[in-house]
Amino acid sequence: MFKQLFDSESSTLTYLIVDDQSREAAFIDPVDRHADDYMKLTKALDLKLKYALETHVHADHITASGVLRQKLGLQTAVGQQCGAVNADIQLNHGDQLQLGLQTIAVIATPGHTAGSVSFLWQDKVFTGDALLINGCGRTDFQSGNAGTLYDSITQKLFDLPEETLVYPGHDYNGKRVSSIGQEKISNQRLAGKSRDEFIALMQQLNLPQPKMIDIAVPANRKCGVYEEDMLQG
Repeated sequence: MFKQLFDSESSTLTYLIVDDQSREAAFIDPVDRHADDYMKLTKALDLKLKYALETHVHADHITASGVLRQKLGLQTAVGQQCGAVNADIQLNHGDQLQLGLQTIAVIATPGHTAGSVSFLWQDKVFTGDALLINGCGRTDFQSGNAGTLYDSITQKLFDLPEETLVYPGHDYNGKRVSSIGQEKISNQRLAGKSRDEFIALMQQLNLPQPKMIDIAVPANRKCGVYEEDMLQG
């Protein structure tokens, strides 16, 4: 089972993946304001929620992973370089998470942030803000680096089979899925561009700061739940 959920306020795409046999499940990039919806969905589908996985420490919304851990006893997992010190699992490239009889493979894809990771499950890759549909994440804060992002995408993600489905962490244009093959030939920031050309393009974006960055980043380094909230939970 697989479900794609959308938060219209931050244009965040959240994913629920399930091992049908064991009913073990994981959320990828859950959003705090939908925590109750996630729990209702988990109960309705009779799932055993095992993980809340983060592709990175987000700057535009607060994660629901800490709340889900409080309520359901799951494990939170974040890239080791993200600085989320109270996450249960610190992820590194090549790690594998077991979900029933299935495996979620961790691919380190730094560049948008230093700790960004992607998750490969079956024929799907969940790319967070590293690779978007016809775009990519910005690289001008949270230890972002355009050259590193280019390497992550072209040497790791683009090395996956071309039929691999790409499910990003955000989309602002109503798109929900692409493929590795499609992004190789049509991504406007990457297709046909050298590393130097990509770096120059990213340096010229001049995007405004995310409105929630000063709140979201420190909160998400604590899995969205501060210690005093955890004691009251």
